Amino acid sequence: MRKMKKDEIREWRDKCRRQLKRTLKQRMDYGFVYTYKPVLDDVSSRVFDTMAEYRKWCKNKLPRYLGYSQK
Repeated sequence: MRKMKKDEIREWRDKCRRQLKRTLKQRMDYGFVYTYKPVLDDVSSRVFDTMAEYRKWCKNKLPRYLGYSQK
């Protein structure tokens, strides 16, 4: 990792100071980014009778990159 230059450190500290002036609501709004998750976000909820049924649904319906697949 390279060492930060003095002007980079100053810029970073200024950025931190600006962020500390934000209200809690602003920090919360900026702190979370909504990302659409295919299939999961398409309906508000789902109910499964068993964990096996849930795992089968995940395997068949969800894209692997979401991380719900079993290894």
